[in-house]
Amino acid sequence: MSDVPAPWWRDAVIYQVYIRSFADGNGDGVGDIAGLRSRLPYLRSLGVDAVWINPWYKSPMADHGYDVADFREIDPLFGTVEEAERLIEEAHGHGIRVIPDIVPNHTSDQHAWFRAALAAGPGSPERERYVFRPGRGADGAEPPNDWVSCFGGPAWTRLPDGEWYLHLFAPEQPDLNWQHPEVRAEFESILRFWFSRGVDGFRIDVAHGLIKHPELPDLPPREEAAAERPRRHLDHPHWDRDEVHDIYRAWRRVADEFPGDRSFVAEAWADTPERLAAYVRRDGLHTAFNFDFLMSSWDAKDLRAVIDDSLAMLGAVGAPATWVLSNHDVVRHPSRYGRKVARRWVANEPYRPEGPLDLELGTRRARAAALLMLALPGGAYVYQGEELGLPEVEDLPEAVLQDPVWERSGHTDRGRDGCRVPIPWSGRSAPYGFSAEGARAEPWLPQPEAWAELSVAAQSGDPDSMLELYRAALRLRREHPALGDGTLTWLDAPAGVLSFSRDPGFVCVVNLSPEACRLPDHTSVLLSSGPLENGRLAPDRAVWLAV
Repeated sequence: MSDVPAPWWRDAVIYQVYIRSFADGNGDGVGDIAGLRSRLPYLRSLGVDAVWINPWYKSPMADHGYDVADFREIDPLFGTVEEAERLIEEAHGHGIRVIPDIVPNHTSDQHAWFRAALAAGPGSPERERYVFRPGRGADGAEPPNDWVSCFGGPAWTRLPDGEWYLHLFAPEQPDLNWQHPEVRAEFESILRFWFSRGVDGFRIDVAHGLIKHPELPDLPPREEAAAERPRRHLDHPHWDRDEVHDIYRAWRRVADEFPGDRSFVAEAWADTPERLAAYVRRDGLHTAFNFDFLMSSWDAKDLRAVIDDSLAMLGAVGAPATWVLSNHDVVRHPSRYGRKVARRWVANEPYRPEGPLDLELGTRRARAAALLMLALPGGAYVYQGEELGLPEVEDLPEAVLQDPVWERSGHTDRGRDGCRVPIPWSGRSAPYGFSAEGARAEPWLPQPEAWAELSVAAQSGDPDSMLELYRAALRLRREHPALGDGTLTWLDAPAGVLSFSRDPGFVCVVNLSPEACRLPDHTSVLLSSGPLENGRLAPDRAVWLAV
């Protein structure tokens, strides 16, 4: 048995900082590096191993930073490169690693490369770095194909010179041509720029989208999802193409140039667990978000199938699972679980909540889900505010919505602002400590009045609060030898109940059935998501047991 410790990323709990909404250090109503630095002691006390920071690069903010104009500069809204370097140093002093976002699928339309492409005109070398094409039809007035933007509307915009350019997201986010050697060399240089400044890895945005079919064919016929039909891989012209893995093998070599187990996590939406596992082979990326787990319904059979498939496929390539319940792109899970029908949904499709929200139910299930996730083998991600039990803000006034999805969808899809509202730290009224007292501006999105009861200050020290549940779970996860990377063994359990053991001496039970269930034999209760009833676990509860 090797005495070399396993790499940190195999079982890390990583906290996602949506930087606009975490903490405002300069009073302008937008979160920033200064605010994040001031809250590092909180993250240390929570017990996380690393922070993933959403894009902080120079940007016109058409998509809140995912339209990058310069990957080697910090946007003035957030700070400076020097402040970022101090943040990295201070975080390391707290035992917290730092993982910025990187956005390789596209740049901003204000990026120097794209501005040069516009100026150079059709057929120029500058345009070869992006995806420019003539239109279809007699006068080229029709887009080159029928691809659609993830934000709504066509994925092509026509220029005055007649050519069209591809943008799988907003028109301000032109797609790069990853067949071009200059694009590949530039991003490897960007990785080295930030690795040399101490970052511990990167989260890769739209990791599955970089390679496009060279002929840019129309989309294949859409298949309707069916629960009874096995999932299968669809040969898509711009999602999850095999050639993308050549890029990440090169990135892995770059990461391996630097000491300290630098790592990548892929935002890769894949049709099947097998396709996801391809991203994390031994010569590729290190980890990938488990979106199947996030998208699963609140159903024991569905969750067990996702867990089994994930562990089997990832284990076959020697990679750990990386579990996640919420992030900045999806409805917060207390609000997903707080519906009578908490159904599964499909990758690359918007989640549509069904029926009225029962937040008490959603919170109860979210507490149980947290214990389930943190007991599973591998690593986990916690989205800021998840540890506070924050629900989706579903009633933001239309006048404040800023997500480009709102406009691009013709005001039919409210977008993702509801999960991005600045989090509450203290006090009885907005901005709840998000900005310092006397700040010159209100938070960039309004905070609900009910959040006074959900602030960090309100929950700290309350043994029944979501925050103290997370603190206790993360402390036990760090201390208990059974938790983290490894394997699990399923135990016999009634229908609708998940029960598994991990060696040495640990059992997790999650009751997703409508009836209370009896607990297996145990020596003590380590942690419970809610009160036990005469040795029985109520519906929508979870418990950790010592055996």
